[in-house]
Amino acid sequence: MNAKETLTAFDEFLQGEGVAFHATVIGGAALVVMGVIERSTQDVDCLDPVIPTKVKEASVAFAKKYRGDDGSLKEDWLNNGPRDLIRDLPKGWEERTVPLFEGKALVLRTLGRLELLMTKLFAYCDRQEDFRDCVAMKPTPEELRASEAWLEERDLNPLWPDHVRVSLAAIAREVGCAYP
Repeated sequence: MNAKETLTAFDEFLQGEGVAFHATVIGGAALVVMGVIERSTQDVDCLDPVIPTKVKEASVAFAKKYRGDDGSLKEDWLNNGPRDLIRDLPKGWEERTVPLFEGKALVLRTLGRLELLMTKLFAYCDRQEDFRDCVAMKPTPEELRASEAWLEERDLNPLWPDHVRVSLAAIAREVGCAYP
């Protein structure tokens, strides 16, 4: 199942359990649902709120029941892994979220474009694993420049700012835009 199919099935599962959940999610699952990328993703990264116990229990039961053809749906597929990013996001991020998925029991939003891009760029700079996702978002030179200062503040290593600029330049080359 892709992320959208998983969310649709989970919405139906939550309905059956009499549980509802409204959240802001980020990451690859958000990009899949938005149609930006076409790949499988093994998890849904919930930024906010902290996943309530009933929802977490339902997500584990759902994972056990719907492992998918490749068995890739893990018990912790719905997680609060990126929750710490909340303290780092630009002020007012909550007002800039956009609808992502609306079911009967499951309603998800995601960050506005620039902030979602910033989180993906941070993941790329930090882990060097999200290059294709960043490229698929087709950032503009303005978006790359707007992200640079925020990214540079995410790590205290004195080499980090240069690493950020080199990483952003690599993305710019790949999408064919001028940076800096």
